[in-house]
Amino acid sequence: MSGNAAKYRISQRTVARVTEEVKRCNYTPSLLAKGLRTNRTDTIGLLIPNIENSFFAGVAGVVIRESRNYNYKVVVVDTQEDERNEQDGLSALLARRVDGIVAAPCGSNSELFASVQEGGMPLVLIDRYLPDAGMLSYVTTDNYRGAVMATEYLLENGHRRIACIQGTPHSMPVRDRVRGFGDTLRAHGLGDRIVVTGEDFSVQNGYLETKLALAREERPTAIFALSNLILLGVVKAVHESGLRIPDDISVVSFDDNMLFNYLDPAITCIGQPTDEIGT
Repeated sequence: MSGNAAKYRISQRTVARVTEEVKRCNYTPSLLAKGLRTNRTDTIGLLIPNIENSFFAGVAGVVIRESRNYNYKVVVVDTQEDERNEQDGLSALLARRVDGIVAAPCGSNSELFASVQEGGMPLVLIDRYLPDAGMLSYVTTDNYRGAVMATEYLLENGHRRIACIQGTPHSMPVRDRVRGFGDTLRAHGLGDRIVVTGEDFSVQNGYLETKLALAREERPTAIFALSNLILLGVVKAVHESGLRIPDDISVVSFDDNMLFNYLDPAITCIGQPTDEIGT
């Protein structure tokens, strides 16, 4: 059953008889029993903050594909940006004796993940890192630099009133993106025009904050959405307000999305290499 018949000098005739009986009985090996014997389950745990977010769905797809190449299965836990779900999810994966964990933290509890690694569990963080946990390995894009690039692009195109709509404020990518946005404005003498609003990575957040921004007496000439979901809400609100992109207001997104290519016009964005991150 383990594929090691030749190693233990079991004849092909016997292998064929056993295989035939396995099929007749519809027998399935117990992974729990196998795991107790081999001390491995050939599974990897994946914690992501929101499976509905196309960015995380894309990364998850790559992790699953790459794991399959090494004969590993992936158990996915959606924490829904909730630290309690994150703790429960980690506990569930440890109880299932996964062989390793890939996680995009939704909170800032570095001790939680440090304790998992100190317990002997291989662990890699993706997209987000925890600055207080220096020994934890992570794979992420340069969120700060990406925000600087987007802000400089808007400034080069003459914009001076730029509204920045953020996601979950305490998440590391948002903090780095907001810092990059603010530092760039300050470097151009526009420190008094730093406007950052919003509270989560959602279409609703982008929609509401855009409606509020457009209702101001001095409305922005450009909006920097800090995620693809936020961007979709921005576009909906702009269209409802009777404005046109980019004639009346410019829009830039942090995160790519294949849907952006089908919008009219296509949306300028800072893309993240989801394939490389997942691999």
